[in-house]
Amino acid sequence: MARGISRRGLLVGAGLAAAGAAWGALRVPDAHGETQRCTERYAGYRDRDRRQPFAKYMADHTRPAPAHVLRAHAGPPTPAVDIPPFERLTDDLAPTGLSKVETGYGQRRDGVTWAATRIDMPGVTADMWDWWFGWHSIDSARYKLWHPDAHRYASLAKDLTKADISDRAKYVGNTTFVDEYVGPKLQQLAINFRDPVAHGFRVPDGHTVVFGRVGSSIAPVDLGWLAHQVRPTARGVEMRSRFHLNLRGLHTPDVGQAACAVARGAAVDPRDLELGIDLGRDLMLHCGQEMNHLAGFLPRLHAEFS
Repeated sequence: MARGISRRGLLVGAGLAAAGAAWGALRVPDAHGETQRCTERYAGYRDRDRRQPFAKYMADHTRPAPAHVLRAHAGPPTPAVDIPPFERLTDDLAPTGLSKVETGYGQRRDGVTWAATRIDMPGVTADMWDWWFGWHSIDSARYKLWHPDAHRYASLAKDLTKADISDRAKYVGNTTFVDEYVGPKLQQLAINFRDPVAHGFRVPDGHTVVFGRVGSSIAPVDLGWLAHQVRPTARGVEMRSRFHLNLRGLHTPDVGQAACAVARGAAVDPRDLELGIDLGRDLMLHCGQEMNHLAGFLPRLHAEFS
């Protein structure tokens, strides 16, 4: 993980990527050099979406976050001294036990913006979440099931949904490109999912950990990390999510995806590279909303389409 990349270097790289993507939007090559058609971004569902076989799971609005998330959102930030460093993430999300703060937001003295949530999910299993992460990102309508108010667009670097591999293998090593609102700000993100075991997480049977590097889908810039730990409870599972932002790096951009991201109507704003405490607060609420919303029907969705 690169902490030492200068802000000036990041802005230069972002500007070059945006310029290259805007030029590339005229041709929109995919990863294989072939022409691809960019799909548009829009709110809600259209008639063609409602003809999908999973349309009965579409809602006009997202369920509210649980009460403890709403209280944390209305309250003050977590003191910096109580926010664990990213280097301790695998201990923070250990297979057993709880951390000092399970739901909160804040910023460490080293500038890392942090958010955390813990959501109880009766009737849900870890296998359902592995299936979901391998299934939903090929179609914006599927992605919107998760948070119909905030989600706008999704695609995958490689569509492996029909491959004869495990559900986890369909997203680990893959990259999802999403447009979503976090609070009032539209984000265009590229999330590259990594093998949690290779990064030191302990994942017993009946558990899963979704671990990803969060970057821009336009600029070749990584912005931070996310982790969602799912572990069994007496009633189902609980999900413990962590976000550590402002841990920057660089990645090789997907020129076709960057071109389409620009074509959808948003360009790189260099100010987005500084992720402040307000974003952490909004991200905590967003996570609490989407995880609570989807958990309400994920068992039925999984039973029908897995």
